[in-house]
Amino acid sequence: MINKFKNYLGLLAELGKVKITFAVAFTTITGYVLANGGFDSGLLVPTLGIFILACGSSAINHFQEQTTDAIMDRTKSRPLPSGRIMPFEVMAIAIFWVIIGSWLLYVSSGFIGMQLGLLALFWYNGIYTPLKRKTAFAVVPGSVIGAIPPAVGWVAGGGDITDPRILLVAFFFFIWQVPHFWLLSLKYGRQYAEAGLPSITSLYSQNQIKRMTFVWTLATAVTVTMVPFFGVVHSFLSIVMILLSATWLLVTFSVLVIKPDAELNPGKYFMKINYFALMIMISLLLEPYFHTV
Repeated sequence: MINKFKNYLGLLAELGKVKITFAVAFTTITGYVLANGGFDSGLLVPTLGIFILACGSSAINHFQEQTTDAIMDRTKSRPLPSGRIMPFEVMAIAIFWVIIGSWLLYVSSGFIGMQLGLLALFWYNGIYTPLKRKTAFAVVPGSVIGAIPPAVGWVAGGGDITDPRILLVAFFFFIWQVPHFWLLSLKYGRQYAEAGLPSITSLYSQNQIKRMTFVWTLATAVTVTMVPFFGVVHSFLSIVMILLSATWLLVTFSVLVIKPDAELNPGKYFMKINYFALMIMISLLLEPYFHTV
């Protein structure tokens, strides 16, 4: 009985793509702390709301991509292709999560917060997912999804959605998501092609891909250096952390253009750009405490 329960919990975790949704929740906390000026119990409900709503969106994505998931080695063991759950069960779970997540966002962030959460769901399932079947550049409009959770946190923390500070923070997460998804698609480019999905590896040479990856990374670094100028952070420590992180990112990725003959390892660079984003979020989360030092 206990093992059956554990297996079911594991199944739910797979449907909700909890590793990704935890990251989404983390960016929501970042927006909340920046607007609120620190951590408090008020961040729990909106963070839980966006987490559950993101799980619902991920479950819908499982339903949408069950055919292509069955073809790719990376995804053929997912709940639907492996036959561990039926499609109607997945949709029932997804709808339940979407309703609960939306309600939690409404009670904690108001109508605007709930609208933003549902916008993220619509963008992921209604725009990005279908677009992946049409173009290898779906990652660009799809990256809008990454800009929304911090805005939800900002609204929940009492901030105005039109405030230039959160608009810049949201823009940073949008720009960062492009090379993030870009590198992920490079890592699994051959599997995407085998599943009949467009892949940039079939459109461009390795050197062209390296240059484009560096350009997007450069844009990410430049965007984050604008954060102090928009008044998002004021403390010396936060500014130093941001500038050092941006410098490290550029130095790390400059190898792609300085040494064009060097092999591109998408998995390695994917992790590095994620470490960079984590450092930026930590510097933003600690800003209220650095500011008092």
